[in-house]
Amino acid sequence: MTRRTGRRPGNPDTREAILDAARAAFAERGFDAASIRGIAATAGVDPALVHHYFGSKDQLFLAAMNFPVDPGQMVPRVLAGDREGVGERLVRTFLSIWDSPAGSAGVALLRSAVSNEWTARLLREFITTQVLRRVLDQLDVDPAELPLRGSLVATQLIGLAMIRHVVRMEPVASADPETLVAAIGPTIQRYVTGELPT
Repeated sequence: MTRRTGRRPGNPDTREAILDAARAAFAERGFDAASIRGIAATAGVDPALVHHYFGSKDQLFLAAMNFPVDPGQMVPRVLAGDREGVGERLVRTFLSIWDSPAGSAGVALLRSAVSNEWTARLLREFITTQVLRRVLDQLDVDPAELPLRGSLVATQLIGLAMIRHVVRMEPVASADPETLVAAIGPTIQRYVTGELPT
C-alpha cells in the first residue's frame, strides 16, 4: 500500500470554522488589523492550527476570499520592466486573469460585492492589501499618495471588470485584450506615476 505524502486534509468543520472567523475578522477589522491569534480565538482553535491549515496570514486571506490566483505570483509580472510600463503590464496581467476560467471566481465576488457590504469590504481589502499595495510599494512614489493612487487605479480596474464581465457592454466586452491595454494602460500609468491634483 502506498502512503500519501503532504499535509493531511484535517477536519473540514475545523477548517471551515477558521475560514468563517477569518472572513469576519478581515471584513470587520481589515487585513492589517486582523490577527491569526484573534481569528483562532473566534474559531475556538489554537493559533498553531491556523498556521497548520493555511500557513501565513496572506494565504489564509486568499483562502477566505476563495480567489483562485495568488497575487504574489502576478505582481512580479507587473513589476518586471521599466517603471513607465507598469500601467500597461497591470492591465495586461489583470485581463489575463479575469479573461481566464479562473476569473469566474472574481466575477462572482464582484457581483456579490455590489449588493453585499460585507463582501465589498473583503474585496476592498483584497485589492488594497494583496494587489495595489504590493505594486505601489515597489515604485518610488510618496507614501502619503499611495491611498489616492491605489484608489484611482482601482476605479479603472474594477470598472473594466464590471463593463467587460458583468454588464458586458460592447465593444469592451469582446475587445482584444491588447486594445484595452493600449487604451487603459496610459490612464493607469498616470494614476501610478503621474502628477496628482493638489
